[in-house]
Amino acid sequence: MNITRENIDELNAVLKVKVEKSDYEKEVENVLKDYRKKATVKGFRPGMVPMGMIKKMYGKAVLLDELNKIISDSLTKHLVDEKLNILGEPLPSESVKSELDFDKSEEFEFAFDIAFAPEFDIKLSKRDKMTYFEIKVDDEMIQQTIDSHAARNGKTEEVDIVEEKDLVKGKYEQLDSEGNVLEGGILTEDALYAVDKIEEDSIRNLVIGAKKDDIVDFDIKKAFSNMADLASMLRIEKDVAEHLEGTFRFTVQSISRHIPAEVNQELFDSVYGESTVSSEKEYKEKIVAEIKESFVSSSDYKLLIDTKDRLVEKAKMTLPDEFLKRWLVAVNKELTKEKVEADYEGMQKDLAWQLIKNKIIEDQEIKVEEAELLEFAKKSVLMQFQQYGMMQIPDEQLETYAKQTLENKEEAQKMMDRKYEEKLIGYLKETIKLDPKEVTTAEFNELFKN
Repeated sequence: MNITRENIDELNAVLKVKVEKSDYEKEVENVLKDYRKKATVKGFRPGMVPMGMIKKMYGKAVLLDELNKIISDSLTKHLVDEKLNILGEPLPSESVKSELDFDKSEEFEFAFDIAFAPEFDIKLSKRDKMTYFEIKVDDEMIQQTIDSHAARNGKTEEVDIVEEKDLVKGKYEQLDSEGNVLEGGILTEDALYAVDKIEEDSIRNLVIGAKKDDIVDFDIKKAFSNMADLASMLRIEKDVAEHLEGTFRFTVQSISRHIPAEVNQELFDSVYGESTVSSEKEYKEKIVAEIKESFVSSSDYKLLIDTKDRLVEKAKMTLPDEFLKRWLVAVNKELTKEKVEADYEGMQKDLAWQLIKNKIIEDQEIKVEEAELLEFAKKSVLMQFQQYGMMQIPDEQLETYAKQTLENKEEAQKMMDRKYEEKLIGYLKETIKLDPKEVTTAEFNELFKN
């Protein structure tokens, strides 16, 4: 086995891999012997097929398979041993043709194009100034959070008269063309729906103000056009619901109303734990702090993409573009040459940014320890619980869920990447000069349209 490198320029080279008979002969023979033991050929007993026939039948395929293994292992070892900082993966060379004659030759030479990562330097300091956009917490956000807390901690009560936000339970009866109950038609007891989900205003107004035992007749498909929801409410098959026609009679059986919790100490304790908040002033301060904390990730993300633009421009690196275009097509089945060519400017920027990120992480010796990854996973799990209104989760339970999440290699890698990005943002915020600027949510969203 012999590997040589021919540099084309600073960023491109050709690796030539010469494979001799001694590199593959023993393994090929062993595989063919195993084939011979298992081969079933008419006229020969099992295991007694002549080796010459086995070689004729399987020899070339076995040789090709073994050559692929040898080349793959050898290239990987060579790149590691020589500490070559390449981009992508080796590709069959376009400029140097491999010398291959599997019928006559016993020695083979394969040629592969490789591309090197460019050399560049990135130095950051307080002389590098970036705007840090902070989203302003307004009264509407605070009130929305209070309303959300009150709703989640409220209770449901039976009431006498239907209002727009109520849940109504009742009996549905299918009517005939003359307005009488259709014999053998659909009859559904205890059907439940939310009044504000009725789609036609005129029908919704008929229901609002109704009392227990009141009767309302309406075209049910004008009220509920989603066939899956309609079928579920009437407890019928979806295809039956799709073919329904005419009017249904609804008799009100009960009316339920969700009553939000009062904004008092009981609510404070329920949301944040007993005695954590002791007044409405502290409660609102806690809400403001939480909203601000929730906006930090958005502000950090904006800083990161702004820094990306700045540093890619600052690095002014040259990339082996033609090789990278070939490589992107080779490793992505959904990409064509035309698609890569059309989108390459953005891809080139992303590749450059990845190199810059990796260099900063390496130069600053940024690492993610196992314990840090677990804490990050716990934080992610907690955020998922909080989306469903579960604000306080025991640490032992969080850790169990986090460990289960990290057992999934794909999820673990995603969290590892996010944690590295979080540390990278932390480094940027400590190293460069930030110029804070407070903006509204609308103004912040507008920044991403440019």
